[in-house]
Amino acid sequence: MSAAPSSAPLLRPAEGLRLILAQAPALDVEEVAVSADLAGRVLAADVRAAVSLPPFDTSAMDGYTVRAADLGAGGVPIAFRLGAGDRPRPLPPGAAAGIATGAPLPDGADAVVPVEHAREEEGLLLAEPPAVGAHIRERGGDVGEGDVVGAAGTLLTPALLAAISATGVGTVTVSRRPRLAALATGSELVRVGRPLEPGQIYESNLTSIVAQARGAGAEVVAAATVADDRDATREAFARAIAAADVVVSSGGVSVGPHDHVKPVMAALGVREVFWRLAHKPGKPLWFGVAEDGTLVFGLPGNPVSSLVCFELFLRPALAAMQHGRPPERPVARLAEPVKRLPGRDHAVRCRLAASSDGMQLHPLGPQDSHLIVHAAGADAIALVDAGEGEAPAGELVEYVPLR
Repeated sequence: MSAAPSSAPLLRPAEGLRLILAQAPALDVEEVAVSADLAGRVLAADVRAAVSLPPFDTSAMDGYTVRAADLGAGGVPIAFRLGAGDRPRPLPPGAAAGIATGAPLPDGADAVVPVEHAREEEGLLLAEPPAVGAHIRERGGDVGEGDVVGAAGTLLTPALLAAISATGVGTVTVSRRPRLAALATGSELVRVGRPLEPGQIYESNLTSIVAQARGAGAEVVAAATVADDRDATREAFARAIAAADVVVSSGGVSVGPHDHVKPVMAALGVREVFWRLAHKPGKPLWFGVAEDGTLVFGLPGNPVSSLVCFELFLRPALAAMQHGRPPERPVARLAEPVKRLPGRDHAVRCRLAASSDGMQLHPLGPQDSHLIVHAAGADAIALVDAGEGEAPAGELVEYVPLR
């Protein structure tokens, strides 16, 4: 597909995302040991419990375990005491046993009495007999052996990793992490730590791209700045494409004399899928596919545009490559009116806040794409459709959380 001239109709963002996801390859899978390091990976196969949870009937309280039918008006002797980790043993008829939370229920016992509801005076004395089953966590009450703990396509969160570990699963099948290379183009860019010369600015897009990529499960294999030079740009992209599944650059995707990304992509045989979207910020977004299948994204150079485009287009692509589902977009109400843009959807930076009517999106004032410090106060991007007039306060709109 050839580059679209500037007068061509702009592609709708939803269509752009559809084209990206259609090109996103599902990556290979691997079996790995369960550990905390898997947080953020995506399951490529269902995980089934190796044991039931709990694996045996346990006490839900510190107290005493009894046969409810053995309790009369008098006390009952305490035969033994059980702590968590002790081996279970039978409860003699007409006796009670002291028991700790999480300890295995003795064979024959059918109720637990909390310690605060009983006293020991030459045996166990109760104010009233317990109901059968009281304060017992039944075997398999959380999950049964062989039941699905995590389904394929599910993100491994700390809670899910804990559940998998608790059910005795030692290894899981996950998608390989996408290898991502990040480039920031611009002769004016200086890495933090060096003094600025006249006309220079500190580079920030690599910081956000790398942080966002890692948060989306990618393995960042390269991150570099590139001067506005055709040969240097070509060399940097060639190395990045050879090393990565996804290449993300910022800047250099417009049509000025220092914008070398598009002609370099053509020279390297990267097929253009689209250029320019009916969207603010991020109109000049470029997307293509290299001959080896590497996905190449040319993000705009303005820092807010780069950040927003990653959330709207890169994060879903990285999820799809890991056999996951692109994150669903939640909805909330606008706290105040937002002016619509004719012919362009608008990603509006907002703060989320709870209200009596649910979550509300509060726009953060100026929305210029260079205001990265201002944008740092946002925790959500409200997606306002193109149109005339205003999106009124109270209108329900989709939003993207900023992680």
